[in-house]
Amino acid sequence: MKNFMKGLAFWILLIIGLTALSQQIGKKQQAVDLPYSTFKQLIKSDRVISAVIEAKNNIITGKFYDDSKKEAEFRTTPVTDPDLVRDLEGHGVKFSGEAEKTWWSYLNNFIWYFGPVILLVVFWLFMMKQMQAGGKQAMSFGRSKARLQNASGKQKITFKDVAGIDEVKEELQEIIAFLKNPKKFQKLGGKIPKGVLLYGAPGTGKTLLAKAVAGEAGVPFFSSSGSEFVEMFVGVGASRVRDLFEQGKRTAPSLLFIDELDAVGRHRGAGIGGGHDEREQTLNQLLVEMDGFDTKEGVILIAATNRPDVLDPALLRPGRFDRHISVASPDLKGREEILAVHTRNVTLVKEIDLNVIARRTPGFVGADLANLVNEAALLAARKEKEAVEMEDLEEAIDRVIAGPQRKSRLISDREKKIIAYHESGHALIAKLIPGTDPVHKVSIIPRGPALGYTLQLPLEDRYLTTKGEILDRLAVLLGGRVAEELVFNEITTGAHNDLGKATELTRKMVREYGMSAKLGPMTMQKQAEEIFLGRDITKEKTYSEKTAELIDSEEKGIIDQALARAQKLLKDNINKLNLLAAKLIEREVLEGEELELILEGKELPPLANGKQLNGKNGSKNETKNENKPS
Repeated sequence: MKNFMKGLAFWILLIIGLTALSQQIGKKQQAVDLPYSTFKQLIKSDRVISAVIEAKNNIITGKFYDDSKKEAEFRTTPVTDPDLVRDLEGHGVKFSGEAEKTWWSYLNNFIWYFGPVILLVVFWLFMMKQMQAGGKQAMSFGRSKARLQNASGKQKITFKDVAGIDEVKEELQEIIAFLKNPKKFQKLGGKIPKGVLLYGAPGTGKTLLAKAVAGEAGVPFFSSSGSEFVEMFVGVGASRVRDLFEQGKRTAPSLLFIDELDAVGRHRGAGIGGGHDEREQTLNQLLVEMDGFDTKEGVILIAATNRPDVLDPALLRPGRFDRHISVASPDLKGREEILAVHTRNVTLVKEIDLNVIARRTPGFVGADLANLVNEAALLAARKEKEAVEMEDLEEAIDRVIAGPQRKSRLISDREKKIIAYHESGHALIAKLIPGTDPVHKVSIIPRGPALGYTLQLPLEDRYLTTKGEILDRLAVLLGGRVAEELVFNEITTGAHNDLGKATELTRKMVREYGMSAKLGPMTMQKQAEEIFLGRDITKEKTYSEKTAELIDSEEKGIIDQALARAQKLLKDNINKLNLLAAKLIEREVLEGEELELILEGKELPPLANGKQLNGKNGSKNETKNENKPS
């Protein structure tokens, strides 16, 4: 603000000076220089209106009528003329002596004589200042944009703020111990890793872990992104890499953190237009800096990426990124710990059971759980509650996975019946096949893109899946389509998502998992992952056309078997299907316990608080969700 006021004052004064100068120049240019003899003739012809005799300056100024009979100003230099006053009086000319000098007249004279010089000096100083500022910017263009975190000690992040990844925290404890007491390792001849690479799915807490390491060690933490090194100008990225390492050495012991390392560390030679571009120069400089990095200086580089498969091998060798740490998605216990961290500053009712929420969120990472808690707090605030309740957290799970309820969507009775039978088909087959994940909820209320959904809740986290479990899952997926065809003698587009999932599972069984009896234990295609330009595009098919036909035959056979299994189960239990669909049309949402009562032939308890049915109220529409809708 201070610099702004200074600049504003400068420009105001400059404008005033230019205005006064222009006025003065205009006045000087308007006055006509007359010979004294012409001046005397104008007096005699009564064309002089007024005159000012400035004896001090030996000049006479005034006004007269020019040839076009318009008033104009004149200026003339007098000679010795004792008859001047008499002539002026005789022809009625108003005249006076030398005018009194005012401060404004002195200022005008000063501007007239020195104004141009002052303007030139000011303009020169201004240009010099701009050139110096531009030079500083040019010099700083190659400086690193890394930001120093926790410099003031405020809001310091420690391992207390990181939960659900205890094994990763143990791996990083050694680095913290080295930063706190490097002599402990050096006296035994040990060397701390130069670089630590954190890799894992988005949202698992890689950046948070790096900040926690710096917070625990109490050392400067320079944070930067891989994309900040790469510019359109050649050499800038390499210069910024050098500057980043110089900053780390000046403040050692310190931590350097590069987020999204794949932006600058991708495999060399993988571009379309050649290999020697600005990004690769930046990568080369990073490799050189890490190779010449002295571990005794107490500077450690931590990097994070979601794509370790595309990184250049030279980055991953020992001596650069010595330690590779996988930050996996949290398990049940980890999710509960993460929820406890994110709910520390949220007002919860005493009845909240975070273990239940953790069990209902398989596959959620730390960022998902943080968003879940925030959504629940917003929902509770919208309803003007004093604290977040269990139903708010459950509704937030629905919103995060399936989207908000679409209460405004109008569905005809016939379509509502088709959706009810479709979801009942999924739920009934899941109940009839032993060993499948228990059905937690069935709903025919539109939410997000889904018209209805059946949610199955796993009892525990699973890391291996058997062939039998996949075949059971295929039967459940096809149950909705089979129910539609069995009851209405017609199929609809509502099963397209189920068919896509079933087809993908079948392909993986045959082509990746080696679960085909005819093909045997062979992998027919590389594990599905994102294409990396320059490497994956050149891959050729590794099997013959005859094998391709066999693959298609095996995949179709597995789908047909699952379809036949679903048809038999629903035909044998058609009464249960009709009863389940009728109750679903009546209540729109059925919980897992209610499903058990219906299939056992027991009556359901009445709806609480006299809630209306068939979507007339909508309060029962606040459903809970654990998996993606079917």
